[in-house]
Amino acid sequence: MIDLKFLREHPNVVRTSQRTRGEDPGLVDALLEADTSRRAAVLAGDTLRAEQKAFGKKVGQASPDERPALLEGSKELARKVKEAEAAEAEAQAALEAAHRAISNIVQDGAPAGGEDDFITLDTVGEIPAFDFEPKDHLELGESLGLIDMERGAKVSGSRFYYLTGFGAMLQLGMLQLAAQKAMANGFTMMIPPVLVRPEIMQGTGFLGQHSDEVYHLADDDLYLVGTSEVPLAGYHSGEIMDLSDGSKRYAGWSSCFRREAGSYGKDTRGIIRVHQFDKVEMFTFCKPEEADEEHRRLLSWERDMLAAIEVPYRVIDVAGGDLGTSAARKFDCEAWIPTQKAYRELTSTSNCTTFQARRLSIRYRDENGKTQIAATLNGTLATTRWLVAILENHQQKDGSVKVPAALVPFVGREVLTP
Repeated sequence: MIDLKFLREHPNVVRTSQRTRGEDPGLVDALLEADTSRRAAVLAGDTLRAEQKAFGKKVGQASPDERPALLEGSKELARKVKEAEAAEAEAQAALEAAHRAISNIVQDGAPAGGEDDFITLDTVGEIPAFDFEPKDHLELGESLGLIDMERGAKVSGSRFYYLTGFGAMLQLGMLQLAAQKAMANGFTMMIPPVLVRPEIMQGTGFLGQHSDEVYHLADDDLYLVGTSEVPLAGYHSGEIMDLSDGSKRYAGWSSCFRREAGSYGKDTRGIIRVHQFDKVEMFTFCKPEEADEEHRRLLSWERDMLAAIEVPYRVIDVAGGDLGTSAARKFDCEAWIPTQKAYRELTSTSNCTTFQARRLSIRYRDENGKTQIAATLNGTLATTRWLVAILENHQQKDGSVKVPAALVPFVGREVLTP
């Protein structure tokens, strides 16, 4: 959630953020009204409770003759206090609903607009020029015995798959390399739960606009995570962290699950957009004033991994209308996919400022010992979709695929052959 104090002092900044996202700026006024109503309800309740307390003393000091009339007045006052408390609870619920309806404030410098309005910050590597007709990742994956979509669909339905043989080894090697790089950069490796409680999913911002993407197990009231960002964010929920020695960094290796609602007909071929995939995700808790610098670090670690798999890519500054609810700023790295003649997202890193931590009550003590809301950031370090870029960019005329040098020790082969 955004900072209510900031909203009261800078409502136009929040309205501008809403417009940048393509969302309703009127929600700002609704939240301001709810905030005013809640504060008025609390004041009314406090006034009545103070009156009730004073009246109670008066009853205690009254003579036997005065007491019956005063007791009647006390009952009436108790009824009013009860009504006031109900009004307080209602006003609090309305405030929370209005508060959760507003996405994080878009950071200055992020472009406005939608999915196509990003700004390209950098382009790395040369687009391969094949002297043959390149095959797409699925054709390569099937001919090399790496991917089995047909049996995935037979067992689980569309958008499921098996990674087989060296396909499995390629993914495991890629994720293991990511884990090693994460630990070398000060991250604590985690294998987190992939089922979380509603308050954790809600706290990270995935039950608002993106709720139709999430798998819900109704009988248990648990959610399957679409990214290990969720359980990593929840790891310190309700805690006061010690950030006196710097940021706390975790890297989560997990399977992830997404319903892909609204994507019917998009990327139905192969493993670009699927219901289940594996990922190593970086997650940082830090002081808010350190978040921008940490965001750049996360991006640099992503770029280091992309260099290791030797694919051409570009870095983009994502437009406000394409940001997730929790993100104030997001940088994506998109790899070139030869058969699509287009760049496709491989990594995202988001600065969520204090938005998630405020929802999850994650705090730290400043140098004066006062508790403050922490900042949270996340970033992809490797995921199943990377196999698409590896296979297509490293294919050879005879249908084989060269394994990037950094992955050879894990895969055990320099070339995958039909």
